[in-house]
Amino acid sequence: MKIHDLITTTAELADLCARLAKADYVAVDTEFMRENTYWPELCLVQIADDKEAAAIDPLAEGIDLAPLLDLLTNNEDVLKVFHAGGQDFEIIYNLTGKTPHPIFDTQVAMMAISQSEQIGYANLVESWLGTTIDKGARFTDWSRRPLTERQIEYAIGDVTYLSRIFPRILKRLRQTGRGAWLDVEMERLADPENYSNNLDEAWHRIRPPSRNAQVLGRLKALAAWREKEAQDKNIPRGRIMRDETLADLASHPPKQQADLAKVRGLSAAWRENDIGRRLMRVLREAEPLPADEMPAKPQRGAPLGKEGALVADLLKLLLKIRTREIDVAARLLARSEELEALAAGMRNLPVLEGWRYEMFGRDALELVEGRLAFAVFEGKLKMTHVDEVTQGIAAG
Repeated sequence: MKIHDLITTTAELADLCARLAKADYVAVDTEFMRENTYWPELCLVQIADDKEAAAIDPLAEGIDLAPLLDLLTNNEDVLKVFHAGGQDFEIIYNLTGKTPHPIFDTQVAMMAISQSEQIGYANLVESWLGTTIDKGARFTDWSRRPLTERQIEYAIGDVTYLSRIFPRILKRLRQTGRGAWLDVEMERLADPENYSNNLDEAWHRIRPPSRNAQVLGRLKALAAWREKEAQDKNIPRGRIMRDETLADLASHPPKQQADLAKVRGLSAAWRENDIGRRLMRVLREAEPLPADEMPAKPQRGAPLGKEGALVADLLKLLLKIRTREIDVAARLLARSEELEALAAGMRNLPVLEGWRYEMFGRDALELVEGRLAFAVFEGKLKMTHVDEVTQGIAAG
């Protein structure tokens, strides 16, 4: 494989992307910094097919990333391969308003052919190639220039290894017939809505202090305000105000700006500064949360009842058995909250649709409805249909 020098000009980038546009797939990775900013700062992009690999410097003076972004977001003929690509997708979305498409995420793919829930990249390389990655450059300052040879070598290694691993994972998926399982997962990951920054949704990432509509209305307004303040200043939202402080203000709004100095987590300067004035205006104008936006009541523990909780435990045991039998990650088949909902009587669930139903959902439903039981055969816990057990007892 040909390894290029660091690409720092638009002309070099355009030539590279013209060649890669003819490939079946490209492996992609990014290096970025976001510890001190709201928006992640893209510092390096690595890309490779099976013939060549390169690192691209987005901080190089005068470089235009348009050829690269066009390849990633508009070329439907080239598959884009990532490992745990969520943050990469977010960066590309922030630059273009689009996400890479079509995509293949090797971390998700590993869930379909092994019981690995979230395999890290170093472990992926170790398991498929027997190579141990030098992690020394992983936490360096990628924004500092010039980049060292060690940094560039480490970064390009991420995509050269990935470009070799991807065909092997794809071959295993085809052998197991599980490639179709991932189609929906990859489309879900590539959905731009996952990465859009909707200010009105920001409050959902904060633990609500109560179910009072007025409190939640203030929480929603404050969360949106904090996001906007952080965006405008390009600093992490926590530097404007911590979640706990924001929730406390929603529950116990001060009557006047001077009272902000008494709020834990805010400095005395808030009693008279501009940001404090903006905060007080948000609190005054906040409306109660509409009924159709009220969060659903928690469905933990008690609502299931004792019997329902036992059924949920049996479903989790069934899931553990099935994942061991077919060598697949439990999280890909069903989540705990789904199993609890199934035990509570809900039926409109992903686990009861498509391939999940065929591989696990049908048995889960039969267990809930009393048609499936557990039995021990040759020292191993197995699933068996109730009528088979009954026939066995009768025959005995």
